[in-house]
Amino acid sequence: MTSPSSSVQEARKAVADRLRHIRQDAGLTGRDLAFRCGWSPSKASRIENANTRPSDQDIREWCRACGAEDEAADLISASRTADSMYREWRHLQRTGMTRNQTSDMPLYQRTRHMRVYCSNVVPGLLQTQGYAEALLSTIADVFETPNDAAEAAAARVERSKVLYDPSKRFALIVEEDVLYFPFGDAETMAGQLGYLLTVMALPSVSLGVIPRTAPRRMWTLEGFLTFDTTRVQVETLSANIIITRPSEIALYLRAFERFSKMAVYGAKARALILEAMTALG
Repeated sequence: MTSPSSSVQEARKAVADRLRHIRQDAGLTGRDLAFRCGWSPSKASRIENANTRPSDQDIREWCRACGAEDEAADLISASRTADSMYREWRHLQRTGMTRNQTSDMPLYQRTRHMRVYCSNVVPGLLQTQGYAEALLSTIADVFETPNDAAEAAAARVERSKVLYDPSKRFALIVEEDVLYFPFGDAETMAGQLGYLLTVMALPSVSLGVIPRTAPRRMWTLEGFLTFDTTRVQVETLSANIIITRPSEIALYLRAFERFSKMAVYGAKARALILEAMTALG
């Protein structure tokens, strides 16, 4: 698969290309522009080749040097949009994790068909308060950010109430190993696995489990969520990456379709969950 950051890079390149065209339309060389802005020629080159993200002030100075001040506002907006597609966890969580759980609520509410694949944790939509709190506490520890796990877990559970909206559809797939990765104590894990059995009965929810022994039609990936067919959210270790390019969205939807054919559902999925519960002792 292509890198999920390619949509981000494409958006940044579009800004850089527009800046280059503005310079060319003004009849300036890169060296001329750098001189007018008081920059080194290398800085102008890095911005123009999308190797350095321009600040808002850089864009203003570039446009002013080219006599195109009226272009600055749109370019700044486009640059900020590109930045919002790549959101580092350490920045999203610098004041805690609760805000991140609530900020996406409108997106969850307006989405009609969500697909979720997880290879390492129970999907956030299906997490219990105890499991979410244990997981989020671990995340805060790894990123050395404020630990508001209890409040963030409560917000995550609140966000998950969209599962009870009969007008929506949720297709969720996990690797079998997810059932065994312990976050919290045995009681917490038992509660989490039990909740999976409960939520499977919801008419809006399809939960599939990919058995460890299933012939692979697709390799494991980092977790991702698709929102209808217009947006994909990929959760890497360092960042939350937003994908909006249609060709990339289609690729993730194709991968999800392959995962869905590897998964088991209904009685077979329940049997795997019950087996994991038994292993807790």
